[in-house]
Amino acid sequence: MKLTVVGGGSTYTPELIDGFARMRDVLPIEELWLVDTDPERLRLVGGMSERMFRAAGHTGRIVPTDDLVAGVSDADAVLIQLRVGGQAARHGDETFPHECGCIGQETTGPGGFAKALRTVPVVLRVADAVRAHAKPDAWIVDFTNPVGIVTRALLQEGHRAVGLCNVAIGFQRRFASLLGVDHTAITLGHVGLNHLTWERAAYVTDAEGTHDALPAIIESRLAELAEEIELPAPLITMLGSVPSYYLRYYYAHDEVLREQLDSPTRAEAVQEVERALLELYADPRVDTKPEALAKRGGAFYSEAAVDLIASLRSDRGDTQVVNLRNSGSLPFLPDDHVIEVPAIVGSSGVTALPVEPLPDDLRGLISHVAGYERLALDAAVHGGRERVVRAMLAHPLVGQYDRAERLTDLLLANNRQHLAWAR
Repeated sequence: MKLTVVGGGSTYTPELIDGFARMRDVLPIEELWLVDTDPERLRLVGGMSERMFRAAGHTGRIVPTDDLVAGVSDADAVLIQLRVGGQAARHGDETFPHECGCIGQETTGPGGFAKALRTVPVVLRVADAVRAHAKPDAWIVDFTNPVGIVTRALLQEGHRAVGLCNVAIGFQRRFASLLGVDHTAITLGHVGLNHLTWERAAYVTDAEGTHDALPAIIESRLAELAEEIELPAPLITMLGSVPSYYLRYYYAHDEVLREQLDSPTRAEAVQEVERALLELYADPRVDTKPEALAKRGGAFYSEAAVDLIASLRSDRGDTQVVNLRNSGSLPFLPDDHVIEVPAIVGSSGVTALPVEPLPDDLRGLISHVAGYERLALDAAVHGGRERVVRAMLAHPLVGQYDRAERLTDLLLANNRQHLAWAR
């Protein structure tokens, strides 16, 4: 098969390469095309990828290119992992909201909105090339943040797409470790929107049948879980579920803001990591995934990507957490909204598993953020300052007109600095 990674010059690509090499029996790649607009990164990451494949005994061909059409032509699947504007734009996303007393984050709040506005038009152009030149049944796997908004943009335009995030697989592996079982024995009761999710169950299948192990995990490992997600233990107990770390931006907004104002941005930290990684990738003696790559983030991304693409291509019919159309799963949201829940994955598509009714607090927050997401996508597709202000005002972390106006001006100024890449 031919697999294409758009954004293949990312320093994170060797994590994918490592997964592709280790799991080649599951996903037999004959050609792996890396598409990117940065020639130096493409050279370094492409060379590193080639060495990794050869060191692992993988016979697949690595093809770096800046030609999108050539990259996606006759592809069986296309994985999109773009960061429009790079870490410099991310730094802006993480700082301009501070001027209005809001958290700065690249997927949540005003910063996430800025990223969506930069990203959606570029991803849609990539998807049009896939539609025109890839195989007719090719899948687009979106790992580009904000995944929920970007995936809905793709589905709204009729593309064969599914969104992917590594939050769920991280919880699956963590719970499996706590229980001393293989991660494949656990199915999560994962629900919400991308980067706004809760683990409401951890179903374990063993010789005695299937049972929910999450209540026991919370009872026995409460302090440990609270420390990991950096939220109060009584909150977990009250909810009876484990929020993702991203809920911290809502449940502990002011605390997070204070921390951000006194600390370097994540973008600055990642820039340092990337400089070190690119130096390693330039060394012809390095042919295995560097330990330093773990600092880049995205744990288990390669496993999640391989599993998803393999199931879409081979019709395994297994359960994975993905971003897909709501289609009635959460009855309080429109059918065409994109949610993040466990689904059966096969060559014909993804089908959400039934979702247990949600309590009022979860349902209310999901509804509020979903309303913002719909307005944000409208602004990203159609443009116009008024659309931006309206979406900004709708976000639960903004909620005041004067603040929305000021944040809009800051957002548009930030994005203007970083649009050359998109052209």
